[in-house]
Amino acid sequence: MPLLTIGLWLANVLIDTGGQLAFKAAAGDPDAGDGLARWRHMASRPWLWIGVGCYVIEFLVWIAFLSLVPLSEGVLLGSINIVAIMIAGRFLFGEKLTRLRVAGILLVSLGVAIVGAGG
Repeated sequence: MPLLTIGLWLANVLIDTGGQLAFKAAAGDPDAGDGLARWRHMASRPWLWIGVGCYVIEFLVWIAFLSLVPLSEGVLLGSINIVAIMIAGRFLFGEKLTRLRVAGILLVSLGVAIVGAGG
């Protein structure tokens, strides 16, 4: 895989993970209240807008990445985002990684490695 393609893939993983983590930080505030008050509180916090910004940038990176690889390969390689988000959620938010989730991480990682190697 060319260096540009790898760079776009890694950028996509990092930006998507950052966006998901920002959304979690915005949504996980215990002081947010309920209903419409919760949405107003989230909208006033920078985490929500950081997440939106990440998604706009990720969209552009993803389109650039897909312009360089076949769709079937790109989507499979993009699934590594799930692994990155689960691991980051564990470290930043203390989310649990059960045995089944770890097995899922290993299987997804193996699948991405196979697709990446087989190009």
